[in-house]
Amino acid sequence: MKPASFCWLSSAVLAAYGLLVVANNETEEIKDETARDACPVRLESRGKCDEGGQCPYQVSLPPLTIQLPRQFGRIEEVFKEVQNLKEMVNSLKKSCQDCKLQADDSRDPGRNGLLSPSPGSQGEADDNRVRELESEVNKLSSDLKNAKEEIDLLQGRLEKLNLVNMNNIENYVDSKVANLTSVVNSLDGKCSSKCPIQEQIQSRPVQHLIYKDCSDYYTIGKRSSEIYRVTPDPKNSSFEVFCDMETMGGGWTVLQARLDGSTNFTRMWRDYKVGFGNLRREFWLGNDKIHLLTKSKEMILRIDLEDFNGVKLYALYDQFYVASEFLRYRLHVGNYNGTAGDALHFSKHYNHDLKFFTTPDRDNDRYPSGNCGLYYSSGWWFDACLSANLNGKYYHQKYRGVRNGIFWGTWPGISEAQPGGYKSSLKEAKMMIRPKHFKP
Repeated sequence: MKPASFCWLSSAVLAAYGLLVVANNETEEIKDETARDACPVRLESRGKCDEGGQCPYQVSLPPLTIQLPRQFGRIEEVFKEVQNLKEMVNSLKKSCQDCKLQADDSRDPGRNGLLSPSPGSQGEADDNRVRELESEVNKLSSDLKNAKEEIDLLQGRLEKLNLVNMNNIENYVDSKVANLTSVVNSLDGKCSSKCPIQEQIQSRPVQHLIYKDCSDYYTIGKRSSEIYRVTPDPKNSSFEVFCDMETMGGGWTVLQARLDGSTNFTRMWRDYKVGFGNLRREFWLGNDKIHLLTKSKEMILRIDLEDFNGVKLYALYDQFYVASEFLRYRLHVGNYNGTAGDALHFSKHYNHDLKFFTTPDRDNDRYPSGNCGLYYSSGWWFDACLSANLNGKYYHQKYRGVRNGIFWGTWPGISEAQPGGYKSSLKEAKMMIRPKHFKP
């Protein structure tokens, strides 16, 4: 032990109580008031230590030196042991605190945070309540599982009935309306066995108060191709149409005409709905009017086409019907006959029959990646997208790029054009209808 390490001990002993010195069997009380400040005391080991590890020490108090017994050297060891005991006590106290906190956490708190006074009975009640809650949860889980299975079953039934897809519902309703219209129109010209035969009725002109279409004007003797006023549905206003009284016996109500490009057919939904153009030149009669005409009687459709080489061909369909705006003017055409080819039923993927009307601002086609009306600059019954488009742009000469001209996909030689090469547009096109049972 270094002598300087006991300086604080010597100073405290001398200042508080004095120092009792024993030397040569005599005692002497010494008080040193200045030791506290200057710390002149020196404790030094002298000589060699014996076999027990005990060493002689001496205290120097200038000018006095006092010899101390050997046992005085154990003070340092005592201090070390006391320090170790103190650390052990602190450690044990901390461990006890941790144990108490864990014990508090493991207990069930009673009312106001206190422990329940009767843990036995309350614990059993809590266990019973837990078991009841577990039973209820399991029951609810089972009920939810059964409900989900029932919902999946009902969903599968709905899909099988095709009631999930709204388009299927519209198609179903529209087909029924078309069938009913066909039946009513077929009965319109028939009568009972007591009535004169249809040929006798048509053999003499009959003056009508309401003319539903151009065939009624033909029946009363009108033979000139002119503009006439018709009323296909008395509930709606009458309107003017152009009548072709020459082609194939006459009696045709013209729906559309393309002659010279004087009318722009790149129009929006509203224009195709009400109609546009000049009835004596180029025009679109209007989808609302076409619907009323095809609704009043069972109609056939004739399409006359001509190219810039003077070739004239036609297509005839034995049924033609356009639905209302509610059903997006859905088209229905019957069986084909003629010389121009059946472009309206071109193939499985290019079939205009039973398709909705599409314009650049109203996409109702079957093309998933865009609007056919916007791409081909017109309104038409597009599929995905077309094999025919009589409302395309009017080109006076061959053109390149998108095939957005007046197009009929079965026209002779039309398929020979290369995708990047020049394309031809038709010079003239005309669409017209008349009653299926009409006889000129």
